[in-house]
Amino acid sequence: MERKAPLVVVGDALLDRDVTGHAERLAPDAPVPVVDDCGERTRPGGAALAAYLAARDGRDVTLVTGLGDDPASRELRRLLEPWLTLVPLPLTGPLSEKTRVLAQDRPVVRLDRGAGRTREATGAARELVRRAPAVLVSDYGRGTADALRDDLAARPPLVWDPHPRGGAPVPGTRLVTPAEKEAHVLAPRDGTPRRDLHAAAHSAAALVRRWRAAAVAVTLGARGALLSYGEHPLLVPAPAGHPGDSCGAGDRFAATAAGLLADGVLVAEAVEGAVTAASAFVAAGGAAAVPATDTPRVPPPDDDPHALAARVRSAHGTVVAAGGCFDLLHAGHVGLLQAARRLGDCLVVCVNSDASVRRRKGDGRPVNPLADRVRVLRALACVDAVAVFDEDTPERLLAGLRPDVWVKGGDYAAADLPEAALLERWGGQAVLLPYLDGRSSTALMERAAEGAR
Repeated sequence: MERKAPLVVVGDALLDRDVTGHAERLAPDAPVPVVDDCGERTRPGGAALAAYLAARDGRDVTLVTGLGDDPASRELRRLLEPWLTLVPLPLTGPLSEKTRVLAQDRPVVRLDRGAGRTREATGAARELVRRAPAVLVSDYGRGTADALRDDLAARPPLVWDPHPRGGAPVPGTRLVTPAEKEAHVLAPRDGTPRRDLHAAAHSAAALVRRWRAAAVAVTLGARGALLSYGEHPLLVPAPAGHPGDSCGAGDRFAATAAGLLADGVLVAEAVEGAVTAASAFVAAGGAAAVPATDTPRVPPPDDDPHALAARVRSAHGTVVAAGGCFDLLHAGHVGLLQAARRLGDCLVVCVNSDASVRRRKGDGRPVNPLADRVRVLRALACVDAVAVFDEDTPERLLAGLRPDVWVKGGDYAAADLPEAALLERWGGQAVLLPYLDGRSSTALMERAAEGAR
């Protein structure tokens, strides 16, 4: 997989704090829960969370934000400096802090303090923004985007994540990502407020025109996102609905979309990838489950699958591998690989060489040569690396990769997986995943031949 593109994040950083405990009784002096056995954890918030998540994705990230010398600013610097480059702007007042008190992982109350705003832009920040090939604006209405508005207008950002208290995105922004509630506030309609797809489509179209943006994606929580270029919106459904903590999901969505656009994908593909990432983020526990900043950093993947597997393993991650010919890539393949990637922290696809395919499938196969098959697989967002094997089975390759999970499509039986016993040697597990019925390269070729006749 090619190295991920770098990203500059411009926006308002916050310091978030979770105070977590258990509530099993009410206070004797007031009808409020008593939260016992509290633990406390700080993490990046606002634009800092978006930048941190992008950095954990393996990107070189630079964050331009207001920071002072108050305790919250110093703590945020400590959290971020091992992961990204900070370009601080002068701040008036202390950095904003948001503290959530949770009982049984459910918020009870939120405490806010600190009203610092970015005072002005520096020459270094202006030059950086004007030279940056890819910019994400995470505007929480605390002055950073306003201070750099002229520079952002000269080089419109890829993604602008807006807030009702912030300014409008600069014209020419490629994708704006308001939440559903924010979109209705920013583009109000006459009459009774509605929260349905029709209202979201109306708001998105109105904001495309008002902001002169290339596209607007209204995030809909568990329903996914609605992408509009001004008319005929595209609904991108979430792969699954999760009732968990959605705090930070908007930052996960914006960071993923900006990164994918920086990598060169189309807007619709970036929104699809962002919906999947945000859904997985909520399923994993939301902002409360964001990896601590002192956990090991996994460098960005490269074309060496063995090096990738070793790095992920050294960071205590889970290595997933999947195998096959992947001759004519179809929906069954894509669904299998997407499901496999969700099982761990990286996915290595083991693909048969041309000679191996011929021995298995006969003359005339593969239809697509190895170079084409590898290129298509590497283009999938769920694939981190591709490895090629020339034997009839990938056992020798797997012995070198030593994956934690080996995935095959559900059209195999357990008896057809000689790799299962091999994985047991190092504590790995072979699993079957459901395959979309009726999808196979052979079936596609037979249907094409019937059509030709």
